Amino acid sequence: MRVFARLLVLFATLLAAPAAPAIAAHLGAALVAESAAPPGARVMLALAMRPEPGWHGYWSNPGDAGFAMRLAWSLPAGAHVGALQYPVPEPLAISGLMNHVYQRDYAVLVPLTLPRDAKPGTSLPIAVTGDRLVCSAQICVPERASLATTIRVTAPDAPLARDPRFDEWRARLPAPLGALAHIAVEARSIRLAIPLPAGLALADPHVFVEADRLVDYAAPQAFARRGDLLLVTLRRAALAPLTPPSLVAVLRLDAVGDGLRFTAVPGPVPEGGLPLAGGAPAVSLAWLLLAALVGGLLLNVMPCVFPILSLKALSLARAGESEAQARREGLAYAAGVIAACVALGAGLLALRAAGEEVGWAFQLQQPLVVVALLALAAAIAANLLGLFEFAVPGFIGSAASEARGAFATGLLAAFVATPCTGPFMAGAMGAALLLPALPALALFATLGLGIALPFLAIALIEPLRRALPRPGRWMGRLRRVMAMPMALTALALVWLASRLGGWSLALAAILVTAALLVLLGWAGRGQRRGQAVAGPLAGGLGALALAAMLLLPGTVRKPAAEAPDILPAQPYSENALAAARASGHPVFAFFTADWCLTCKVNERVAIERPTVRDAFARAGVIVLKGDWTRRDAAITRYLTAQGAAGVPLYVWYPRGGGAAQQLPQVLESKMLTALAK
Repeated sequence: MRVFARLLVLFATLLAAPAAPAIAAHLGAALVAESAAPPGARVMLALAMRPEPGWHGYWSNPGDAGFAMRLAWSLPAGAHVGALQYPVPEPLAISGLMNHVYQRDYAVLVPLTLPRDAKPGTSLPIAVTGDRLVCSAQICVPERASLATTIRVTAPDAPLARDPRFDEWRARLPAPLGALAHIAVEARSIRLAIPLPAGLALADPHVFVEADRLVDYAAPQAFARRGDLLLVTLRRAALAPLTPPSLVAVLRLDAVGDGLRFTAVPGPVPEGGLPLAGGAPAVSLAWLLLAALVGGLLLNVMPCVFPILSLKALSLARAGESEAQARREGLAYAAGVIAACVALGAGLLALRAAGEEVGWAFQLQQPLVVVALLALAAAIAANLLGLFEFAVPGFIGSAASEARGAFATGLLAAFVATPCTGPFMAGAMGAALLLPALPALALFATLGLGIALPFLAIALIEPLRRALPRPGRWMGRLRRVMAMPMALTALALVWLASRLGGWSLALAAILVTAALLVLLGWAGRGQRRGQAVAGPLAGGLGALALAAMLLLPGTVRKPAAEAPDILPAQPYSENALAAARASGHPVFAFFTADWCLTCKVNERVAIERPTVRDAFARAGVIVLKGDWTRRDAAITRYLTAQGAAGVPLYVWYPRGGGAAQQLPQVLESKMLTALAK
């Protein structure tokens, strides 16, 4: 299920601005008083909610998204209201994220104290304006309701007629637990010991924590019984306080909605206990690992990997020279790919834990990283053409550097190949952003294994090695031919530098690369003369790197606007998507990046086509384009909510608020024109 993402793209707008009047009330509301009351007495009010079928409202802590009610009261002088009393909520997991909601009729109770000087026989007007978010499986709508009632003031000894519905509404409130629970905070988890009679039945329990962002709402909750203690293990949120002074939560006991409200303070929480079934379903790590493996394997044939096929081809050619050499190079190449994937994954997780809105391929959103890749690609192309024979940093070299060269080839292959996502890979990488560190890193490592698997198989399986051409003079010719893809890669990186930091950065990057090639050319000439050039070359490379780091940041500018596309599109933003969905028109949202070759191929062959433009115009389709070339927090949040770690991503919202459809990562224009019809 992917529909949850549409909640997230609305929330920033809803939290930043007052809710607009709803077109239709999908969450009916009424303000009800339990009874009349004498002066100074306390009377209970109820905000009675009636969601339409398929819609839901939110608890005081809505979970991963949404927001609770915001109320503005208009009361007689001397009257005041107490804290809202919510019924026990229910968990609603969508697309890996957890919501705390109500999907059936419910009431939020509010105690009201009347003025002491109120005159018996009068009626006091009570009014409230409430903003709330109501959602279905397809869309979220902010609604505002202005509610009013009156309370008759009676004499102190007058009999009172009570509204019988309040008995049922009170029964749905969580009962207070008569004893304190204990909490123990660990590095990745929060453990609770809740005093609960061993004979009390539990069916699919769930803990709702009132404090925001203290726990990971979507993570599975583990329950165990140990005598008269219920032991609960929750996963900590990334930025949760190390030792919260206390924790207030609601324990849902069963699917009917019975529950207990408890307070936990620091104290002993025993280990062990008899595990209970129930709680949030865990995602199968085995299936995610399989998806990462297959996704990495398929990434070898994705267009975004083509620029480094020259390095892989040479690795394959040299792998046939001997069994020992093949095994050594295959294992070293696989180690390099896996190491790069794990390093990129660890960096991504660390940045997200620190609060950064980043996603898969964050390294190619940095202008200076792109300049470094440009210099490296140009150096490799020059090496393949024979400008110099020094391996930089060991990609192509002598037999003594075979393992280092294969390892470095794997590092570069993964670094350049992984920004694009392919089939199976998107779901696995999206899940990795929500898992604890160790399972997430296991997914990144398995992705690397999938990328390296074809070459590892050739290294370890002798019949496959026999099928390779025998080494010969053709390898020298192949080496020169394979310089062309690397040269084209360098040109593509020049263009990408211009898209990230303007043509001023691109020109500076060209000058740095030219200086590097001059330096390498000098070294190559010295090598051919038999001169020792390692020391001077290392000094020159160091000086050039230092100069580049000092000068290049000052050349970064805002890139120039691109020429208009064939398909008219608005820039993606959370506000733009909310407005487009509210208009009732179909919406096509696509997310791309200049460094993603899969994205660019799809745009050329499927999206930017006159037939698609005309079909969309006839159907009134609103097109939103999310350009993720540079870091964009709103796009990162949307990708994460859709379960995608990177681009490309294509989402179709049908006319009239139907369920969203996530489209394949390889598009055809016929598919888009058919959707428009």
